Amino acid sequence: MMDKLKLAEQTLINDEYPEFKTGDTVVVHYRVREGDKERIQKFEGLVISRRGTGANQTFMVRKISAGNIGVERIFPLHSPFVAKIELKRQGDIKRSKLYYLRERQGKSARVKEKDQNQDNVRELNRKAEEKAAAKQKADEEE
Repeated sequence: MMDKLKLAEQTLINDEYPEFKTGDTVVVHYRVREGDKERIQKFEGLVISRRGTGANQTFMVRKISAGNIGVERIFPLHSPFVAKIELKRQGDIKRSKLYYLRERQGKSARVKEKDQNQDNVRELNRKAEEKAAAKQKADEEE
C-alpha cells in the first residue's frame, strides 16, 4: 500500500525548477484562472521559508509592494499552477526560516548576496530549462 502511495506521489513531483533555498530571490510564474481565461502572473520576492517533503512541499515568498507593504504568498512547489520558477540571486543565509524580516524595513531587511552569484544563478537556471525541454520532448515523443 505504501509503495503505491509513494509511486503516485513520485508522478506528481516536478523537478524542472532550479534548486533554490531560503534566502534566495525568485520569480514565480503562477497560472491564474479568471473565468474561462488563463494568464500567467509573476511574483518576485525573497524565499523566507520552505516546508514539507515530497509532493506536499511548499515555500513562502515575501515581496515589498508599493507603499512599503510586505506581501507574502505560499506556493505549493509541485503544483501544476506553478508554470516556472526563475532564480534571480542567491542569498548568504544561515537560517531556515527568515520570519524576522517581517519586522524589518529598508536596508535592515536586505539579505547578503553570495560571492560569485550571477554565474551560479545562470548555470542553475540553464540546467532547469534543459530539464524542462528534455521532459517536454519526451512527452511529445510518447
